[in-house]
Amino acid sequence: MDKNFTNAQRAEVLTEALPNIRHYNGKTIVVKYGGNAMINETLKQQVMEDIVLLWLIGVRLVLVHGGGPEISDLMARLGKKPEFVDGLRVTDKETVDIVQMVLAGKINKTLVNLLEMKGGKAMGISGMDGCLIESKMKDERLGYVGEITNINITPVVDLLEKGYIPVISTIGCDKEGNAYNINGDTAAAYIAGALGAERLIMMTDIAGILRDRDDDSTLIPMMTVSEASKLREEGVISGGMIPKVECCLEALREGVNKVIIMDGRVPHSILMELLTDEGAGTMLMGDENE
Repeated sequence: MDKNFTNAQRAEVLTEALPNIRHYNGKTIVVKYGGNAMINETLKQQVMEDIVLLWLIGVRLVLVHGGGPEISDLMARLGKKPEFVDGLRVTDKETVDIVQMVLAGKINKTLVNLLEMKGGKAMGISGMDGCLIESKMKDERLGYVGEITNINITPVVDLLEKGYIPVISTIGCDKEGNAYNINGDTAAAYIAGALGAERLIMMTDIAGILRDRDDDSTLIPMMTVSEASKLREEGVISGGMIPKVECCLEALREGVNKVIIMDGRVPHSILMELLTDEGAGTMLMGDENE
């Protein structure tokens, strides 16, 4: 907080946040975390602080994380060139082992440790634990890239009930014991839906959904499912934003109340969204909530 703030101003800020704190107390929030906010160490520290702060005021937090850049980095160090088809990583048997090492190992445990250091109580699991994310092969051309067939949400609920922040790496499995690389946005949408989450927050590398992709001032702060469909037809939602918005719409169909696409590069964007009236990014909601 600005050092020029007086104690009275600090107290006023907290008082203004009280209605929002009351609203989210006891509610479930799923945060999909990755991209620039994960690579930048300062931002990573701030995101972990924000999550612990929300946990301390009684929000039931679930952190779902990716790790694409770190997977590519380890592949390069092992002399293996990443290959993509339609934006999805081609994942042969060797690559899925690397994905497991990076996601369920290094990244997951690093995030758990950071949350603990910030004063939280966290537990790391992968989608293979308790068969949380049941999957099947999405497309033979992609190898071990998974399509979600079922979510067994009990392990996550158990951790929440015990007061933990579940930290989930997006690796799926099938009944034959095969591991699958699962798209993080898709996994977060299904997990949030299975939890009936109050909010799903998708942290990205852009301000939100923009009318003009080159102009952050054209941010669309709020839209319904129908409006999102119309904007896609008009070409406003295009390129890499299409699958992200599809994941958001899937989350709404699965039972999530509202979904926010926000810029994870902005410090404390999660707190801005949840604890202020201004909000951050673009909020998507069902037509009935308009």
